[in-house]
Amino acid sequence: MIFYVLFVFSVFVSDTCRIEGATAAAYEPTDVLLLNCGATSNTNDTDNRTWWDEEYYEDILSWNTGNQSFAAKAYFAGSHVPFMEARIFRSNFTYKFTVSPGWKFLRLYFYPTLYGSDFNANGSYFSVRVNGFTILKNFSAYLTVTTSKPESKYLIKEFIVPVFETLSLSFIPSSNSLAFVNGVEIVSMPDGFYTKGGFDGQITNVSSNIKNVDEATALETLYRLNVGGHMVSAVKDTGMFRRWLPDDDFLLSENSATKQILPDVKIDYTDTTPAYVAPEDVYNTYRTMGNSQNLRLNLRFNLTWLFKVDAGFTYLVRLHFCDTLQGVNEPDRRIFTIFIGNQIAKLEMSIVSHSRTASHAPIYLDFSVYVGSENGLRPDLRLDLHPPKKFPSIFNDAILNGLEILKLNNLDTIAELNVANTSRRKRIVTITLIAAGSVALAVSAIVFLIFLVRQIKRKNMNNRQNKSVAMFKVLLKHYTHAEVKKITKSFSHTIGKGGFGTVYGGNLCNGRKVAVKVLKDSMGNGEDFINEVASMSQTSHVNIVSLLGFCYEGSKRAIVYEFLENGSLDRFISRENKPLTLDVTTLYGIALGVARGLEYLHYGCKTRIVHFDIKPQNILLDGNLCPKVSDFGLAKLCETRESIVSLIDTRGTIGYIAPEVFSRMYGGVSHKSDVYSYGMLVLEMLGARSKKIVDTTIDSNATSAYFPDWIYEDLENGQQTWILGDEITTEENEIVRKMILVSLWCIQPCPMDRPPMNRVVEMIEGSLDALEIPPKPSMHISRGLVPDQSSSLPSFSHGYEAEENNSNL
Repeated sequence: MIFYVLFVFSVFVSDTCRIEGATAAAYEPTDVLLLNCGATSNTNDTDNRTWWDEEYYEDILSWNTGNQSFAAKAYFAGSHVPFMEARIFRSNFTYKFTVSPGWKFLRLYFYPTLYGSDFNANGSYFSVRVNGFTILKNFSAYLTVTTSKPESKYLIKEFIVPVFETLSLSFIPSSNSLAFVNGVEIVSMPDGFYTKGGFDGQITNVSSNIKNVDEATALETLYRLNVGGHMVSAVKDTGMFRRWLPDDDFLLSENSATKQILPDVKIDYTDTTPAYVAPEDVYNTYRTMGNSQNLRLNLRFNLTWLFKVDAGFTYLVRLHFCDTLQGVNEPDRRIFTIFIGNQIAKLEMSIVSHSRTASHAPIYLDFSVYVGSENGLRPDLRLDLHPPKKFPSIFNDAILNGLEILKLNNLDTIAELNVANTSRRKRIVTITLIAAGSVALAVSAIVFLIFLVRQIKRKNMNNRQNKSVAMFKVLLKHYTHAEVKKITKSFSHTIGKGGFGTVYGGNLCNGRKVAVKVLKDSMGNGEDFINEVASMSQTSHVNIVSLLGFCYEGSKRAIVYEFLENGSLDRFISRENKPLTLDVTTLYGIALGVARGLEYLHYGCKTRIVHFDIKPQNILLDGNLCPKVSDFGLAKLCETRESIVSLIDTRGTIGYIAPEVFSRMYGGVSHKSDVYSYGMLVLEMLGARSKKIVDTTIDSNATSAYFPDWIYEDLENGQQTWILGDEITTEENEIVRKMILVSLWCIQPCPMDRPPMNRVVEMIEGSLDALEIPPKPSMHISRGLVPDQSSSLPSFSHGYEAEENNSNL
């Protein structure tokens, strides 16, 4: 009770007086706590901040009773602290930190990846509570990372919470799951900094009725942007270690905004806007509407940003302004209107009027807005700036330097979108099937029963697809068929065709070019469509094509992808397109990029994805010839520990399909099938598969259909001129030889003799001297289903090697 009184008193004092001298220096926090969870020694991060191991904080040593948690290292840790280790929780677990009373930044660090030998954080769901606030509910770090902007492998969740003496941080695993965390950061802040209002001490209500934020509320930072500028790292902030990201990913159209940078301007902080509010890097950069030669053009459009938020919450929007343009020294020189959520937040905004000075004095304003669910569970919160015609000024322009958006959560409310409970769905489906089966047995004859079972299966397929689509609508942008028609200009520009349907070029409303795959109306029950969207919704990698949205209206199905300027790899390696032929270095870069993309699908996703259709037509190239794996219509999602993939039908393209897909005499179908296809792809890139044309069918016994023995003869004789002619250099010849050797390892007929994709990447990146020519295999003997190891396979150290030795998939 005493600490509560002290806390309220401190807030009251901060609201009624200003601290003299605060304008001269950044903030010095009372508490700075950096906990490297799961680490056994103290380490420094890239900003040279020291992260302490858990034993350093003696007051939290008693928590690990009953083996509630364990520490583990990340496979792909690199050198980024605190993402190299994690503490993993089997059951409810609480850290307790003793800190001074007041508002605190709480930052939680997550890296969803593989840990140890048996924990994949991509499938982790859990909740987090802090001092009575549920700040994360059924939270998935992996899903959050894959849907966040800008793209990153790591995630930092920042909260602002009131603390009276002890900060209790609890991790609560969801059913059949574990929880984890990589790092915990606690930093003090000036009292009332995010709760009392802007520089004027006010919170302007746009569509809510809050006047201030009290200790019954916690806040979550969703966006903190340096508008028009670069990223400002934690150590370059003003003492509170905040990160300010660029705003480029959130502009509706970059064509409607102009960056302005004035690095030599000295910012004149004031008593109402002290130096700790935002760093000079924020106030020295900004965006305007531009068109300085014809300012009347600015009256025709808005300066607009879009931010994804959760429906059903109130948000605090903080806008930072500092007009450093010479000539804007009178209140009427620059006037503009602020719209938040399509509502007027401030009709006449004049920075000079607010700052009451002609110098470079910054200000910041706070607005509150409630976002309802009428536009979906994850709508866009829109911010518009516009010079009004009613109040003409010399500069018909708008300006913004920085922006922060924070979500307000009351005691015992949630801060994350609640993901539907999978086990509950399974129980409902199971009960439905049992009930339907019982009725069928009671009232149906044999013939009718068969018919009923077929109907039930069809219904279950539709239900499963509908549930999948409902989930995709939460995670992805859903387009109506009318919107797809508008994007493609009534399907007027065809850029590709196939058995699946047609790919059209188009443009989104912000001008971004896209490729729209429209599936044929008659294409079965939509399983390929669900496969592709399900697979792509889980991916985020530089070598995987980005899925931007989808359309699902009965038989009208379409998938919206990023547009790749250079089209498919097939255009460049086709013998008919000699002018487009690529040099050895470029071919090597493409081969390495595809390998990394497949490595990500097999090991970096929450659920392993086997593509089953790797071929030149499904490798797309961007403007820099960076390869991206596309077309996931035949892909199959499978648990990482599965040993064999069950296939009802043959998947793939003749010439690239692994032999075990046709005949189990070679072994079981697994992720090694993609390895085989990759090897054939690289040989095709080098022209090896085109030297001799082999007519074969799926029933052929010709060994050369799966393994081109004649390549061995050329390698032994040093004859590689069939690749790119006689003019390649010695260095290029070595690169080609390495690519061929890696390909030969990949196309071994028995899956167990092929390296996994993580080793393939190492082999391509490694030295030619480390590679041997693989032995010529027998095409008629299956080596069975045994672990991935071969005495003749080159040995490479890799984080996944332990998994490969324990799993056949």
